[in-house]
Amino acid sequence: AHGKIASTPDFFGSNPERVLDGPRAGLSPLRREDDLGHELLGALTPEQQNIAIVDKTAYKDILTTNSRKAALSGHPNGLPISKMDAKQRAILTSLIEEYAYNLPDPIALHRMEEVKSAGNNLWFAWAGGAKAGEGHYYRIQSPAFLIEFDDTQDHANHIHSVWREFDGDWGLDLLKEHYQTSHNPARS
Repeated sequence: AHGKIASTPDFFGSNPERVLDGPRAGLSPLRREDDLGHELLGALTPEQQNIAIVDKTAYKDILTTNSRKAALSGHPNGLPISKMDAKQRAILTSLIEEYAYNLPDPIALHRMEEVKSAGNNLWFAWAGGAKAGEGHYYRIQSPAFLIEFDDTQDHANHIHSVWREFDGDWGLDLLKEHYQTSHNPARS
């Protein structure tokens, strides 16, 4: 509607996460999303990890599932970006960019503007194991968007990842705007 675009939910998955044998052995389409998540967790101090790790057991899937509207109950938890040093923030930014730039530049740039607008209202949360091959989950949450990643199914060799917008998934805000401006009975 009027040159606006809805681009979420933006789901990427890989099964297997890592091809184990055959001519494509070693292929791992979502390697950067996984590696950067582990890199960020590893760059945190033990005290920061105690805050970031919200559950010792990884969730079986992304928490927002395929619901019509993205929602997580309660206040965001995990480690706020305000408690990260410059190196940790740079890794977090690289991780977010990995998701944003999975789409064309105009959408990616819009997403990075959302990140900039979030300022210190960003949280990083982890659940599950920290070692390679262990089932794990992470999320990055702001007031406007949520990124979720899990690698738990099929012995931690099956990834689901998603970028959700709290007010824009499935074009909800654009549909609402369209109905209000084009189907308003008071205007008839």
